[in-house]
Amino acid sequence: MSKPNILLLMCDQFRGDCLSIMGHPDVQTPYLDSIGSQGVVFENAYSATPSCIPARAALLTGRSQTGHGRVGYEDNIDWDYQHYMAEEFSNANYQTQCIGKMHVHPPRLTCGFQGLKLHDGYLGCYRRQDIPHWMHQEVHDDYLLDLKNKVGQFGDVTSSGPECNSFVVHPWIYDEDLHPTNWVADQSIRYLQTRDRTRPFFLMSSFVRPHMPLDPPKSYLDIYKGKDLRPPVTGEWDNIEKTIENQFNYDSIYGTDIESLKKDCLAGYYASITHVDHQIGRILLALQEQGVLEDTIILFVSDHGEMLFDHHLWRKVFPYQGSVHIPFLMRVGKNILKTTSKRITEVVELRDIMPTLLDLCGIDIPETVDGLSLKETLTDTSAHIRDYLHGEHSFHDGLSNHYIVTQNAKYIWYSETGNEQFFDLIKDPNEIHNAINDLEYLDKINELRNCLIKELTGRPENYTDGKHLIPGQKAVNMIKHPQ
Repeated sequence: MSKPNILLLMCDQFRGDCLSIMGHPDVQTPYLDSIGSQGVVFENAYSATPSCIPARAALLTGRSQTGHGRVGYEDNIDWDYQHYMAEEFSNANYQTQCIGKMHVHPPRLTCGFQGLKLHDGYLGCYRRQDIPHWMHQEVHDDYLLDLKNKVGQFGDVTSSGPECNSFVVHPWIYDEDLHPTNWVADQSIRYLQTRDRTRPFFLMSSFVRPHMPLDPPKSYLDIYKGKDLRPPVTGEWDNIEKTIENQFNYDSIYGTDIESLKKDCLAGYYASITHVDHQIGRILLALQEQGVLEDTIILFVSDHGEMLFDHHLWRKVFPYQGSVHIPFLMRVGKNILKTTSKRITEVVELRDIMPTLLDLCGIDIPETVDGLSLKETLTDTSAHIRDYLHGEHSFHDGLSNHYIVTQNAKYIWYSETGNEQFFDLIKDPNEIHNAINDLEYLDKINELRNCLIKELTGRPENYTDGKHLIPGQKAVNMIKHPQ
């Protein structure tokens, strides 16, 4: 047969546990569940640098954070890497297209995609009046142009009221079919209808939701609003005082302690997920109708998660499961490879997607790639990928952090303060008890701490002398930017 088609489905800020197939008691995700049920679920998938820009750098280049250089979030830094994932597929005679969110700089940089229909959500750095006209979102964003053509010049993703990082919820005020989630599905289906049938396709359908604003259509919000939803996780180590101190800030990283707001937020977040799920169902149906479902590799993933008030925290960048654990589902068509695995517990990361897809399609993996191909895991349940993963994120307020995670444990180090945490992810999957001082874990803690020392040795921030971790060093958002 000819080379496989690729459908890469991506969401922004989608927690790894918010799938019915992952055992969530409230969220309804029938179409995504079917991808996992008919394919493979990677249960221990992570985002090494859990915010939009660095996570997408890992996805699109196959590099670790030390490879692509982005160890925190910073706007307006040019992307000029070699060997983007889409570029490798384009060079291998694939027709490549991205629809939806890219979040790269400068805007409309294609990163190797031959076609781009762009919607990045609300990005404040491209809304300012002191940037070049062509960079402004009202100029470069395809979805915003379409929306304004339908509803008038004041139409915007902000029109419903919720802000792009806040826990404020209000249903979408325009017709449901004008929602950006529907737009990504509409444009994806149109691409599949009009693609070049003489070549295989690589389509990345990239949804902004469930990233805020929490503005799902009312029909989806009604599914969850007022229901008795599972409450956020609380731990012995939570800093509740920070939440109380900041709870009236609409986008505080410490969330809010106002119960009515939290309940509405859970409903809005889950509604946004189910809305995305149903629109993904439309794309899957288009593959069926065209008779190419079994000739297509489908992969669903998110750039990072969302704390969703777990441990009295909100948004991402934190080293806890709500933030770093991501969904990772793969369905390989029957005409491509007979997969035998159903649930894979190996630790995998966004950087592994590029080498995996290239490997499955028989395309050479560039030497710049740090990620590992997961192809073997699809047919060999004993295949081993890595012993541990190093993740990190620079931040403010003393919250710059590093983590080492394995299949069953996590060690966390806050680089500015030196605070440490250890969690037994088998006995304590919700990270309730910080076991850093528990004698039974002393050897494991030392082992993982030494793994972190190894990863940080030679880094420009001087986090270690090669033997010990050195707290108090200034964290940066970029450490280098190799070509």
